[in-house]
Amino acid sequence: MAPPELVAPVLLAIDPRGVATVTLNRPERGNAYDEALLAALIDGLASLAARPDLRAVVIRGAGKHFQAGADIDWLARASAYPPEQAFAASMATTRAMQMLNEFPHPTLAVVHGACFGGGCGLVCCVDVALATEAAVFGLTEVRVGVAPSPISTHMVHAMGLRHTRRYALTGERFDAAEALRIGLVHEIVADAALDARVETILDAILLGAPGAITATKRSFLGANGLTLDARAMALLAHESWMQRNSAEGREGTAAFRARRKPAWYPGA
Repeated sequence: MAPPELVAPVLLAIDPRGVATVTLNRPERGNAYDEALLAALIDGLASLAARPDLRAVVIRGAGKHFQAGADIDWLARASAYPPEQAFAASMATTRAMQMLNEFPHPTLAVVHGACFGGGCGLVCCVDVALATEAAVFGLTEVRVGVAPSPISTHMVHAMGLRHTRRYALTGERFDAAEALRIGLVHEIVADAALDARVETILDAILLGAPGAITATKRSFLGANGLTLDARAMALLAHESWMQRNSAEGREGTAAFRARRKPAWYPGA
């Protein structure tokens, strides 16, 4: 087995049809993201978007889980970053989500296991989201004293403000049936049927003209104000790092790592 530092945090593969599979590849950490994974995801999406033969992207998670949000150890380190570095860390998350949301070709997410925090953000940013019956979701940032600012606009676009307010403020976990009800995912698919269902959807995409699909997606996002400009991204990233580097952010990550209740919880 290769040393951890030599294992790519994101794997890219492209089949002869022009369908790319992007695999989040930190299974030992539930595919939780840190700066290396975010950088690899940003670079991967940029390289795929530039390919003239690309038709679609499928995002998967290696191992038992799709994506467990931010790596708690990285959050702890980032909470001590100086302002410029802290802002850059939050901008990486904001940028990765923005690139996926505005990706010029169809995108699919195949969710299994845990899908928390930024994992839900990824699901909100794709065009088609499938989940297994046992998938578990949660917008859990407030439980560790941070704010989901980099994914906030995308959550509202996908689930609506009403559902976003409930789950982002309570941090409750919910199952695939609830994710379907609130619009986070499009379908629940049995494990045994998942790959076949993905192929059926991809075949439907491949029947569409690539240029027409790109124009359609661009018009949906642009005409409805669902793209982010540089100023909006900077504001989201600033809000994110300020909360992460606050006393609450430091206490929340410390409490999570120590497996204790945070100080703000009554009776902690």
